[in-house]
Amino acid sequence: MAKIVLGLGTSHTPMLLASDETLERFIETDQKIKHRDKDGRPVTYGELLEKADPKMAHLVAPANLVARQNVARDAIKRVAQTLANNHLDALIVMGDDQNESYKEDCRPAFAIYYGDTIQNSNEQHEEYSKRFPEWYVQNRQAFFEDEGPRDYPVHSKLAVHLIESMMDMGFDMGASQCLPKGEGEGHAIAYVHRRVMDPRKPVAAVPIFLNTYFPPNQPRPKRCYEFGQAVRKAVEAFPGEERIGVLASGGLSHFLVDEVLDRAILKACADKDAKFLQTLPRNKLHAGSSEILNWVAVAGAVEHLDLDWFEYVPGYRTPAGTGTGLSFASWT
Repeated sequence: MAKIVLGLGTSHTPMLLASDETLERFIETDQKIKHRDKDGRPVTYGELLEKADPKMAHLVAPANLVARQNVARDAIKRVAQTLANNHLDALIVMGDDQNESYKEDCRPAFAIYYGDTIQNSNEQHEEYSKRFPEWYVQNRQAFFEDEGPRDYPVHSKLAVHLIESMMDMGFDMGASQCLPKGEGEGHAIAYVHRRVMDPRKPVAAVPIFLNTYFPPNQPRPKRCYEFGQAVRKAVEAFPGEERIGVLASGGLSHFLVDEVLDRAILKACADKDAKFLQTLPRNKLHAGSSEILNWVAVAGAVEHLDLDWFEYVPGYRTPAGTGTGLSFASWT
């Protein structure tokens, strides 16, 4: 039977793609976007700044920004090397979609892509180019191909098997064989193709999308964990001896960094504390922090493996404490 032999987790924020020189500029975007406090209540940047620890100004001094970024860069390299060392036949990537492949006309709670290939474009998704300043768009361009679109391999047979098996196990799956016309793959899978896989030998992927962001049909933590468990059972029913990996793309807390929550989630992953992960308070899972659900699903899929390494970088980038809980992990 096939078997999941590796679990991985990685943040995928454009902050990880930033040069040292542009790290300081994220304050320009963070001052304008909508925020939530650590209890999930809507707040302004100004309100976060007013309540922030005064020491935060020191933490986001340029030298400290770069020092933390270098730790995160080394962690990304380790995730990529771990993937390469394991010689997988397929990598299941669990990530969210942010109006990229699934939009308001039909947004499934869970969906699996099963085309023979999936295309990474060399163009930004339209809404990002309109909403953000040029320096930010240039940073984010690293999600995408440099010169022209590229088709990446998909393990379509495994993808179809997962769809059918998940249906048998009571999950009503969304299924996609192609992307919307004119659009490339979403950021969650694009980051893995461009920053985690070896571009010379990309692993055949199975992109799985969780609607973590958009109400009213966001899957709950318990359902995400059960989804991961079902994926593992489905993989083990796939004929052959193929070595399969599963990766959580995104997270942890953002855009307000919540170190306590992030560290508790990583501890629960290490302790195999399914109850904790299944009962995460939904008020803490809004917007960017909702990507924690991708990690919850992967934790369900790798119950038989041990968390053997993680790196956590509280990626503060403004005096208000905004940024991303940069998180990286492997299960073997």
